[in-house]
Amino acid sequence: MEKKIRSLDEGAPTAPDAVPKKLGNLIESLRDVLRSEGELPPERVLAEKLDVKRYTLRKALQVLRELGEIEPAKTGRRANSPNGTVQSGRIAQSTNPLEVMEMRMLLEPALARLAALRASPVEIERILNAAKSPAGMNPSEADQLFHRAIAAGSRNSLASELHVLLHQVQNDSRLRFADSDSETTAERVAARDAEHELIAGAIARRDPDSAEKAMWEHLAVVQRKIISRLGVGSIDAA
Repeated sequence: MEKKIRSLDEGAPTAPDAVPKKLGNLIESLRDVLRSEGELPPERVLAEKLDVKRYTLRKALQVLRELGEIEPAKTGRRANSPNGTVQSGRIAQSTNPLEVMEMRMLLEPALARLAALRASPVEIERILNAAKSPAGMNPSEADQLFHRAIAAGSRNSLASELHVLLHQVQNDSRLRFADSDSETTAERVAARDAEHELIAGAIARRDPDSAEKAMWEHLAVVQRKIISRLGVGSIDAA
């Protein structure tokens, strides 16, 4: 059955092909931005980039949300708000790199599993595109772009917010520990991209078991690097 979306003006259901042509062109432009950048910038930046009024832009964004191609609009206090940044800074003072990785290894394999089950075709395309580090992008940003795409594809807003908070804590200067911009070699970037492609491929095949396993193994590589750098024994032996 063809998926229905609400009318842009009246709130009544309408088919995707009933979207006005001008708005349809804007929607395609937004999809182009998603394909090239992996995520949409803030509304103000988008409106300037596409030379449209924000009111019109919001209509197009709502269509994409109802089609499941982008995340629902966020409400309330977000993890990446100024208050959320303060919160992540406080957490960074009381944790350590190994604890951050333990939480990532609990959360992110589950997100990969959910993405394999729930992600829309557009979200899967975004994950596949983000698996290979874009030329000219610093390694840390490229890595986080990929992981954010998977979190979005999981369609779990709470888990996505926890993912944002975890990465904010990880990015705190007091906890920068692995794959930093200055220390990531070309060989490591190539190996990491290969790990990303295994995860993305499993998600694209709708194989949740393989997606979950590939994500866990990918994060385990980073965990071992942290353990080696910190000079501690296996955390399982603690």
